[in-house]
Amino acid sequence: MQLADLLFTQGFGARRTCAGLVQQGLVTIDGVAVADAAAEVEPEGLHFCVQGKEWVYHAKAYLMLHKPAGYECSQRPSAWPSIYTLLPSPLRQRPNKGSTPGVQAIGRLDQDTTGMLLMSDDGVFIHRMSSPKHHVPKIYEVDCAEPVTAPQLQQLLAGVVLDDDPKPVRAAACEATGSQALRLTLTEGKYHQVKRMLAAVGNRVVGLHRSRIGPLELPPDLAPGQWRWLSREQLSALLNRAQ
Repeated sequence: MQLADLLFTQGFGARRTCAGLVQQGLVTIDGVAVADAAAEVEPEGLHFCVQGKEWVYHAKAYLMLHKPAGYECSQRPSAWPSIYTLLPSPLRQRPNKGSTPGVQAIGRLDQDTTGMLLMSDDGVFIHRMSSPKHHVPKIYEVDCAEPVTAPQLQQLLAGVVLDDDPKPVRAAACEATGSQALRLTLTEGKYHQVKRMLAAVGNRVVGLHRSRIGPLELPPDLAPGQWRWLSREQLSALLNRAQ
């Protein structure tokens, strides 16, 4: 692949912009500036620097983000900053076949909810991870306004009816983790689902954190606002779970 084309696929701008970065000596491979935009490079696993910033070639982007409170999962936020501002510009500008460039969040978390978000520019992967028919479990740590009771846990497991759907919504698993805290596992996603389910059993959510998606647990060393690439092993585990 020509170097300028590689930079384009990674989100470093239009092809002309990428060629200019190379010609200006702003792209290095193994510490050596490459001035020929048409230079042929092997993309797989290529480490390079653009304007002093290290980057690794990825044909498709698969990310994990620790969403902090006070951010919206929207490209056009209304009242809070967008989670996309937490990503470097190449990830926001990666070309794809859809109408919106860059990586996309798979599902949404409310602005006051924290925890794991998966992001990608692979439409097939996004669909597999978000489609209810694949039953990918998502685990939430819930802080409640009132004490959690055994009847409330039983109701959540048996199913509660939300105001926009007569079909009961059930927790795949539910357990108390404190006098006013519980761990809730869901395999489908609806608008404000956890908050509405807790309201339906007579309680109220005062804190909400997504700690796990499928086989992946939010790493303790990934601070709020930070992101990282998924490893091949993590990606394979997710795809195996979303059969």
